[in-house]
Amino acid sequence: MPAITEPKLISGNANLTLAKSIARRMSMHRGMSVSLVDARVERFNDQEIFVEVYENVRGEDMFIIQPTSNPANDNLMELLIITDALRRSSAGRITAVIPYFGYARQDRRAKARTPISAKLVANLIAQAGVERVLTLDLHAAQIQGFFDMPVDNLYASPVFALDIEHHFKGKMGDLMVVSPDVGGVARARELAKRINAPLSIVDKRREKAGEVAEMTVIGSVEGKTCIIVDDICDTAGTLCKAAEVLIENGAKEVHSYITHGVLSGPAVERITKSVMKSLVITDSIEQGEKVKAAPNIRIVPTAPIFAQAILNIWNGTSVSSLFETDTLVPIYEGMYSR
Repeated sequence: MPAITEPKLISGNANLTLAKSIARRMSMHRGMSVSLVDARVERFNDQEIFVEVYENVRGEDMFIIQPTSNPANDNLMELLIITDALRRSSAGRITAVIPYFGYARQDRRAKARTPISAKLVANLIAQAGVERVLTLDLHAAQIQGFFDMPVDNLYASPVFALDIEHHFKGKMGDLMVVSPDVGGVARARELAKRINAPLSIVDKRREKAGEVAEMTVIGSVEGKTCIIVDDICDTAGTLCKAAEVLIENGAKEVHSYITHGVLSGPAVERITKSVMKSLVITDSIEQGEKVKAAPNIRIVPTAPIFAQAILNIWNGTSVSSLFETDTLVPIYEGMYSR
């Protein structure tokens, strides 16, 4: 097998915009042109997925950029079929770059006779021929253990910290980080520590899935600018309700930083009409014009951190170094002034 000389990127149709942005950032970091491998990922008339790679990939270090967002099943199948095409073309190593890992919310059996779909997806990915996974803010950290291969889980909180320091300059002393539920306390605590802000929790009780019966704020938010932190915003019902409860408890303003903007159903309308001043999401999921046109939704790029993570994996250097602010500042140079 020839020596692996350069990282090669290939993308499905789930988020071509992000894939091209990652290639551009890698070109900047490398000082040489990096482009997506020429390939076609198409569907027959009966919606079967077909993949053809036009370039030689024998012995190459391949990175497949493909979030498994809506439509989750189609995008997952694209990932698996691209992997199979590369494996059968004698690729040297195949890394799945999955900015948003679908099915992650099904990570345990909460009730009898239910699946652990996240484990099933992990098995499918491994069986297809993936040898490493790079992802962003897994819904549950234990999903890394579902894979018998290296999994690099990047975090959005260091990037969010840079964004907050930039947009709330001069107001940092008024900030309060809020976890929208008890399960997200660790994520919120991490961001609070980075920006040196206090932490509060919104305790919610559900009667049934998708409905919130009661919310209670733990901690004083009187006169504070609250920043709600979470990994996924789906229909935005819980998020908008939490913002209302915080305002009712004396918060001055409410902003939200959510890693993955699933934003299904009535989410955009709810957010637009809510008391939230802003919702900040990453581009891990490609958004339509409706989201981009929303006045209080803003998108933070992840291409810089993914591009550097891919280069670090390729050249065998530390990926965890990207969790440090001193490492991220140069990567996001020009986007945030400190």
